[in-house]
Amino acid sequence: MSRKNLIVGQSGGPTAVINSSLYGVVSEGRRHPETIEHIYGMVNGIEGFLNGTVLDFAETLPDEKLDGLKITPGAYLGSCRYKLPESLEDPVYPKLFQKFQEMNIGWFFYIGGNDSMDTVSKLSRYAAQTGSDIRIMGEPKTIDNDLVHTDHTPGFGSAARYVASTVREITIDANVYEKKSVTIVEIMGRHAGWLTAASALARKYTGDNPLLIYLPEISFDQEAFLEAVEKSFEKNCNVIVCVSEGIHDAEGTFICEYDNSVGTDTFGHKMLAGCGKYLENLVRSRLGVKARSVELNVSQRCSASMMSATDQQEAIKAGEYGVQAALKGETGKMISFIRRETSDGTYLMECGLEDVNHICNEEKTVPLDWITPEGSDVTEAFVRYARPLIQGTVEIPCGEDGLPAFVYRK
Repeated sequence: MSRKNLIVGQSGGPTAVINSSLYGVVSEGRRHPETIEHIYGMVNGIEGFLNGTVLDFAETLPDEKLDGLKITPGAYLGSCRYKLPESLEDPVYPKLFQKFQEMNIGWFFYIGGNDSMDTVSKLSRYAAQTGSDIRIMGEPKTIDNDLVHTDHTPGFGSAARYVASTVREITIDANVYEKKSVTIVEIMGRHAGWLTAASALARKYTGDNPLLIYLPEISFDQEAFLEAVEKSFEKNCNVIVCVSEGIHDAEGTFICEYDNSVGTDTFGHKMLAGCGKYLENLVRSRLGVKARSVELNVSQRCSASMMSATDQQEAIKAGEYGVQAALKGETGKMISFIRRETSDGTYLMECGLEDVNHICNEEKTVPLDWITPEGSDVTEAFVRYARPLIQGTVEIPCGEDGLPAFVYRK
């Protein structure tokens, strides 16, 4: 049987372990030289592929150099936010598949979140429509943890660990003063509050900061918020409040829109930022206490220092499992995570496959019964869910300059 080539790309916002999934795909591909001849990478995703920017992993990361991907954050191959046309009659599809044919591609892997799974869906449907035998698979990735039909996603555990650790550090810093103060921590999350909920992991004891946590799953009332802050001073004169960037009022207006106009990205999503600063000013003016805001921004998705070993290992496993499934003929699927427990309650994860057409353009939010009735905290059920995902420390090797020895694409 003649050998074919495998190609893999990355899309959307990077994570601390998106390159671990890439490592899983490439390393597993290399274990099948009798079937897979070359392993290519799309530089800047499907958009880069259309522009002819492709690399060969045998040349760029030969042998043990590939191991560097496991500790490197960001997207080694680069990313894009290119949206394929809705109509499969668009000329871009035959153009793509002509390029696949010219490169003798037999397997296509795309590592990304919801919009990336949309790309996998469209390509797999076009392949089925035209009789192409290319196997097209989606590898999950997102710190937002909002993909459906999977227990969680690679990237969330490390980002959650970063959020929890940083909030704990902010708490320690705030507690040095005995004067009333409020610190607002703004965390990524447009419609799903998984990452903001992870701030609850920062607590060492009942009643510890953060005393208030607000997710976009529940409408935000600023008057109720001010009352909650006032009441929180009874527990601690230094109050830490964690909020999702996407918190909104009962009418659906984002709180960040109260103070400034927001633009939209190429997918039509509003580009959110600024609710923390708005709430900081609100607290200062209405309550007359010291207030500050901290926007964690991209640090929560690119911190290798807080990489969860569990997250890293699961990301690698997802990449490997995807290649194994594709070599067995699977296509149009996304690798999913299935939570298991041993008889003594120890957390385990197994990989599965889900139809990507049932995943793209859907969004998994935090269950409402994991949010307290007043909407200003999460329950112990969320803590039990999230805690296993942040376990284990990854040793990051350093170079002669004393800094992390990440791998770079030249």
